Amino acid sequence: MRRGDQFVSAIKGGRRAGRPTLVAHLSDRGDPADPPQVGFVVSKAVGGAVVRNRVKRRLRHLMRDRLHSLPRGSLLVVRANPQAASARSELLAAELDVVLERLIGRRSRRADRPAATDGPT
Repeated sequence: MRRGDQFVSAIKGGRRAGRPTLVAHLSDRGDPADPPQVGFVVSKAVGGAVVRNRVKRRLRHLMRDRLHSLPRGSLLVVRANPQAASARSELLAAELDVVLERLIGRRSRRADRPAATDGPT
């Protein structure tokens, strides 16, 4: 993701799940024909430029293996918290898995739910 409106759409209109090292926002507002898109937010609170770029590279590397699990047309924003700078890759991977499971699991459970009816039939 590169456009600001996509980031805003995912953050404002999507679902959110967080862990101590990162927070993710998932939105289904994209075009279902498009592949999923991922964007990263790493603020100065995480560290200097070198640290921020290292965190972004680590998160991008971890997302490559998980991109196939995202629904088509979805927009995902992964925001790194300051703890991400000192976290081991294994911890980042585990927390990213937890966050994605929460977001994707919520989506699939919501889709599986039967529609509400007005009363007994």
